[in-house]
Amino acid sequence: MKDLLDVHTHTIASIHAYSTLREMVTAAKAKGLSLIGISDHGPAMPGAIHKMYFANFKVIRPEDFGIDIVMGIELNVIDYSGSTDLPEWQLRKLDYAIASLHDVCIPPGSAEKNTAALIGAMDHPKVKILGHPDNPLFPVDFDALAKAARERHVLLELNNSSHIPESTRGTAESARALLTACKKYGTMVIVNSDAHIDNDVGHHEAAIARLAESDFPEELVINSSPAAFREWIRS
Repeated sequence: MKDLLDVHTHTIASIHAYSTLREMVTAAKAKGLSLIGISDHGPAMPGAIHKMYFANFKVIRPEDFGIDIVMGIELNVIDYSGSTDLPEWQLRKLDYAIASLHDVCIPPGSAEKNTAALIGAMDHPKVKILGHPDNPLFPVDFDALAKAARERHVLLELNNSSHIPESTRGTAESARALLTACKKYGTMVIVNSDAHIDNDVGHHEAAIARLAESDFPEELVINSSPAAFREWIRS
């Protein structure tokens, strides 16, 4: 499988990450990627940057870096109806958004509540990816999630950092269930690093191994085509 993009990455703007935007982009070029996305945490994350950080991305010009760059956000889902933590007027200015459940922003609920939260978050047109939906801390109905993601034109993420090493007991089993549901409904997935330091940009080996062990169809993984990803977030 060609692997040419990584769009879940964090810079020092996420406070608990340790590399600058330039360092992350330089690492992506060195890795041989064609596209990198910067998706720093939304303001509900403890210690996160002020929301005005997301208001001035027009000054970042990909032609100055020699690699395609998209600028987004990892939104925090903050209630079980799917509300997130950046005003809609600001979200409209971004290239894309990832929506994720984090236990420091919302307590894990039942599978029914967690599923409703993620499906609700998908309803915002800028949300193009669900971040680490296989996190076993937040059990979900994978059939309902995969079906809703296909209907709403949202990518489900296989997050490499969740698998090296397995950060939470049950992650492998949860990922297999997620991929089984995606195969069943023909739901597109994306592999991302969730890098919080430049050394981790583009490192997707563990997630790609999960795809292989599940015999997951390559045509349902968007990483081989930056152009397809660009079109996906425009749609």
